[in-house]
Amino acid sequence: MRRRQLVAGIGSAAVVGGAGLFAAGATPSVFDSNDGGTGGTTGSDGDTDKGGDETEVIEPMTIETIDAPGSRDDEVTVPATEQPTFVDFFGTWCPPCAEQMPALGTASDRVGDDVRFISVTTEAVGRSVTESEIADWWIENDGDWLVGADPTAELAAKLNVSAYPTAVVLDVSGRIQWSESGVHTADELVTEIERVLDR
Repeated sequence: MRRRQLVAGIGSAAVVGGAGLFAAGATPSVFDSNDGGTGGTTGSDGDTDKGGDETEVIEPMTIETIDAPGSRDDEVTVPATEQPTFVDFFGTWCPPCAEQMPALGTASDRVGDDVRFISVTTEAVGRSVTESEIADWWIENDGDWLVGADPTAELAAKLNVSAYPTAVVLDVSGRIQWSESGVHTADELVTEIERVLDR
């Protein structure tokens, strides 16, 4: 049995890089509002904190890209230093992540080159899944924007990601302005991205 089928069959859960990750479906995640100052999280009342100048600056790191449609370079810096960044965290074993893909495609088309738009998996490339399996999943789900791998889950840890899919918007200074797990519409994603572009 292939790994992704096994994982999906045991409740769509995976442990990657020492951090437990689960498929969030349509339910937004609820983070502790005392998250160490990273901001941009969802509070227990369901309101999304848009972050601000008091939030921690996320140091840029290099992410290896997957050879798949939309990936132009071998690596990319996240967050971008010259423009806002949108990051979608996904897993090939995660059904809600596949459900999220059409909205991501529409959002990517709508924001164009105004934002660095990237999807990132923390799957252990070469150990639990091959790069070609990720590329096949990407093609099967019509991905055509940047896609990268964070096999050590370092970026996921910096951005407090604990569920898949999770969407994160960072401003040009590298501060989290919005972060929420679950499946979103293209309009929801674009609204949160445009809030940062309008600043």
